[in-house]
Amino acid sequence: MTLERGSVGGYEFNRMVVLFSMRDGAKEIPCAVSTSAMDDMERATRMTPNQREEQFLRLRDRIEQCASRKFLAREFEGTPPGIILRSIDFRQ
Repeated sequence: MTLERGSVGGYEFNRMVVLFSMRDGAKEIPCAVSTSAMDDMERATRMTPNQREEQFLRLRDRIEQCASRKFLAREFEGTPPGIILRSIDFRQ
């Protein structure tokens, strides 16, 4: 089963991630993607904090596909358990 699109939580400066969620039926799965991973995907530099959510939306399909793969592989991290995506997750 693949996950369904959830909500966008926005940019978290302290952790340098964009928060979002995916849905497994009625269950919400917390997710995050690092800004360095997004920059690597776009070969971007010097994005401002205000541009991070726009960047996420441009890359959303690819990010959510990767989150679904990690979900199926049961690669959860943190408390509560969630999906965290880094640059290495997008290399294939």
